[in-house]
Amino acid sequence: MFSFISMNWRGKPLTSLEVIVNLIANTTTRTGLTIQAEVSRRMYATGEKVPDETLGKINMKHHEFHPEWNYAIMPNHTD
Repeated sequence: MFSFISMNWRGKPLTSLEVIVNLIANTTTRTGLTIQAEVSRRMYATGEKVPDETLGKINMKHHEFHPEWNYAIMPNHTD
């Protein structure tokens, strides 16, 4: 969706958080997909480390082009 958001706010000054959220929320695709956006004032912890064991359990499918940036997180199957 980011490409559609970028096209929607292209050339518009991003002067406030309200302007940004409204531009995001008013983005639609040609097929009618819409976005809901709102500001969260919640405080989030920073600097948390995810153990290597936990990261190793994530089922990631890396794309051919820039796999370090482009990947999909797939469900883990417990067969």
